[in-house]
Amino acid sequence: MFNRSFETVPLALEIAILAVFVIALVFSMFGQGGGSLYTPTLVLLGFGVLVSVSASLVLNLVTATFATAVYVRQRYVSLPLGALLIPGSVAGAFLGGLWGNQVDTTLLLWVFVAFLVGAGARMLAASWEREGDGATRSRVRLSYDVMAIVVVFSFAVGVLSGLLGIGGGIVLVPFLIFALRVPTKESAGTTAFVVIFSSLAGVLGHSALGHLDVLLILATVVAVAVGGFLGARLMVRVQTKLVRFGFGLLLWVFAVQLVVKLMGWG
Repeated sequence: MFNRSFETVPLALEIAILAVFVIALVFSMFGQGGGSLYTPTLVLLGFGVLVSVSASLVLNLVTATFATAVYVRQRYVSLPLGALLIPGSVAGAFLGGLWGNQVDTTLLLWVFVAFLVGAGARMLAASWEREGDGATRSRVRLSYDVMAIVVVFSFAVGVLSGLLGIGGGIVLVPFLIFALRVPTKESAGTTAFVVIFSSLAGVLGHSALGHLDVLLILATVVAVAVGGFLGARLMVRVQTKLVRFGFGLLLWVFAVQLVVKLMGWG
């Protein structure tokens, strides 16, 4: 059984379509599905929290799929590393989706605020960091210890993905870059590949509980497909420092908007 979140207002849907296109365009440049902004955007437009989370996971899935198609052609996807990340991400995302009904939605939104602030700070810091040498092949040695850490970390990210409606890319990319020393573009491409599976698992978990709003998803899915495809193509050609800086500020703006909403100030 599918869920309708509120009495649909055409203007709200039009704004949602434009917003998710822009989000998909920007996030796909970094191997991310865009869930960290899809969910708060839909909530601010009046959709229910759990419906927004489940729709966000579907949009993550579409964005990541079209972005991955571009990254594969550019050889920016490490299939061995992706295969190591997928099982934990999928299992965690499915459990996170199933646990959605057991989590207080107000608490969920406060967690999102903390997430947006932290992610924004990370992206702002990254805007000042020097780019790598453009290599597309990682040199990480996957010892048993490293593989164990990767699996545990991916499971934790998967749970976060299922609960908050994110694909996990905004967490996985920094992990691959700074913990495993994977080149930036390969990190983005590999993460986009992993996000496909973690988002799909989260969608299945939420659909089992009837959280999917079909009209909302159909109204926005084409926009994110186009945005994800174009964003991935832009990533190959454009320097990302200014985009990262603006992206970090945008995350903070959404965090402030959610705080205003939660505190009842607006």
